[in-house]
Amino acid sequence: MIFHSFKNQNARRTFGGSAFIEIQYCTQKSGTELKKIVNTSRHWIDNSLYIYFDDIDSFFANYKKIFYEGTYQNLHSGEVDIFGINYYSSEQLKNILFKIEAQKPLDYMVILEWLKNGENFNGFYILGI
Repeated sequence: MIFHSFKNQNARRTFGGSAFIEIQYCTQKSGTELKKIVNTSRHWIDNSLYIYFDDIDSFFANYKKIFYEGTYQNLHSGEVDIFGINYYSSEQLKNILFKIEAQKPLDYMVILEWLKNGENFNGFYILGI
């Protein structure tokens, strides 16, 4: 399984310490300046979805093209930066949901459900290791 969720951060630490990529809802209000959005994320939120270090290659093999063009802290965009911040807006989320439903990559139901549960947020982040 590529994606993991945990009841709390103690469970996450027991499973794999801090060796995760974290997928996290953006709680900034709609209309917040992009520069502020990419500079205010924080790690280790209980409702986040996690990708364990050992599964990163599998994640990229299945999702690299789907999660393309996230915005980095320097406001540039491109493929997922596994060591930095990648922000995806609510508008990008709609396209990502479409791609996941069409392509059905490995473990797609887990990420699909998580993303759909976050449709009322201001997009989401992929936070690197």
